[in-house]
Formats: sequence, C-alpha cells, structure tokens
Amino acid sequence: MPSTPDATSDLPAKDQSAKDLQANDVQAIDQLRDAYARLKAELARVIVGQDTVIEQLAICLFARGHALLMGVPGLAKTLLISRLAETMSLRFSRIQFTPDLMPMDITGTDILQETHDGRREFEFVKGPVFANIVLADEINRAPAKTQAAMLEAMQEHRVTVVGRPYVLEPPFFVLATQNPVEQEGTYPLPEAQLDRFMFLINVDYPSRLEEIEIARTTTGAPLPHLRHLMDATAVQNFQSLVRRIPVPQHIYEFAVDLVRMTRPNSDDAPKWLKPLVAWGAGPRAVQYLILGAKSRAALTGSYMVRLEDILAVARPVLTHRVLTTFNAESEGIRSHDIVKRLVDELNSSGLR
Repeated sequence: MPSTPDATSDLPAKDQSAKDLQANDVQAIDQLRDAYARLKAELARVIVGQDTVIEQLAICLFARGHALLMGVPGLAKTLLISRLAETMSLRFSRIQFTPDLMPMDITGTDILQETHDGRREFEFVKGPVFANIVLADEINRAPAKTQAAMLEAMQEHRVTVVGRPYVLEPPFFVLATQNPVEQEGTYPLPEAQLDRFMFLINVDYPSRLEEIEIARTTTGAPLPHLRHLMDATAVQNFQSLVRRIPVPQHIYEFAVDLVRMTRPNSDDAPKWLKPLVAWGAGPRAVQYLILGAKSRAALTGSYMVRLEDILAVARPVLTHRVLTTFNAESEGIRSHDIVKRLVDELNSSGLR
C-alpha cells in the first residue's frame, strides 16, 4: 500500500515550518490571509488611506486584544470602527465618555418591571458594553469609577451589577479613543489601565492626495453599505488559529530582550536610556509582542512568526508602556522615540 503524502510536502523550502501545523491549520491560514485582503478592499470603499491603522486593528482583533486610538477629532475613527464591525457582522456600540457618566450607564442596571400576572420584579437591562465591538470614545473624560467598570469588562470579559456577574458574549473587542490636544477636565488613564490595551494606535492626518479623495467621496452620494465577509463564529475560529502559530526560540528571546531593555533599573538597559525612562514595560508587553506577531504572521499568510512580525508590532505594544522622565520631556524626547531607537539598536546588533 503506498504511503500517504505529507500534507505540506508541496510547500516551498522556506515554508517548511508549516509542517509544525496541522494540515487544516495551513489551509485556515490561507483562508485568513484571503479574508484579510477582502476586508481591506471592502473598507477601502469608505475609508481613504489609514492602511497601518486598519492592519493594527485587525492584528488586535484576531489576537483577542484591545486597542487605544490616539488622534485628533475628524480622522474617521468612529466610521472605521463601525464599518469594521459591519464587515464582520458583529454587534457594534459606541459609548461617549463624559465626566458625569456612571458605571451603570456602561454595564446596565436592574429596573423594576411589572410582570404579566401583575407582580413587580427587577429585570436586568443590558448596557452598551454588551456588544462585540465597543467604541469607548474619549475614555479619559470619565471618572475613575467608570473607567474601572470598563477595565473589568476588558480584562474579565464580564461585568458585575449588584453583586451578580454577567458574561460578555465573544468576540469582545474594546477600542478606546483619546484626544491628544484637549486635556482640560480629563481623568488620565492610570498605568494599570493603559497596560490592559494591547496596542496604542496613532491615527495621523491623511496625505494631501488622500485628503482630496476624502473631500471627493464624502461630499457626494451617501457612503455604500459594506458586504458581510465573516461572522462571529469565523472570527473566534481565526482567533484560536492565531494562538497555534509556531514561534521560533530566537523570536521569544528577541521579544524578551527588547522588553528588558526598556527597564531603566535593569542591567540590560543601555546607558543612554536610564536618564530618559522612569518605568519600563512589564511581562504583559512580552505576551502582546508574541501574540501580535502571531496575528500579523497569520494575516500575511506566514506559517510561523518572523522577526519582521515582531518589529512591526513593537512600537504600538511598547510606546504606552514606557514612561519618560522629566529630563526626556524637557528635551522633547517621547516614548515613541525611545522605542524606535531600542528596536533599531537591537535589530542591528544581531541579537536574534
């Protein structure tokens, strides 16, 4: 009886890492790559530019992470997030954070209702957090108690109302926004809550040509409805697939070395960094570097994590986890600049 051919024997030599996966996982990665290409093409019908933002949002979503978007008003953050949910047939809700917003405005509350037989009893009415994709708009405008309620939902995927827990239906994806310009009357997010966000995504101004295209497409006919490309079940299956992407040992070492270099009290930190950084990234940064690299590898059709995947996610993972000192701020050095220099030095030093 002839032997059964290897399911990955037709792969090129550079993709022999696919043999570490099951045959159906190899096929699923190809499906995810094609689905991602269709997703970008569909979003391009209503969103001009922002390719990097779309990629980072997709990486977060399929890695089961949350993202904090930083950008001035008017850059189509809400439109992008709502249309992303539309293409995936996911329930979307938007919460406008304000100083008077209470936790129950997010989670929901018990309301006294009259039953069909005339009795009265409390019934739980779900809040806007009970959705698949939640946009927390200007999250730093809400007081700490309200931020804590959102923090529990992000970390535990559940909310607690009057002592009773309610589980949030997966997939659950929180996208929060902050306005970097107007900071009066805001409640800055504590470092512990910032650390819950997988990515800090900077949404920048469009280029001149992109802005001309925005003016042309948004001042005429109404924007089109987008096709539904996948559902909640498919998203969860792809999220599970991302966890199974193999990672070479040297990639783990590179991620750990990079994070340890951000800590000023560590022997691994370069001398130039010590006066510029007050606190470095913690172990969660290593986890998100690996998960982000896995997700990016799958989205680009790679059967294993490559160094370029780690490099692509290093800045959005580390920027909000590196806290600069007064000396750095007085010299105009931002955490983004420090992370960029660290990545460049570690990459060029050959530490793989």
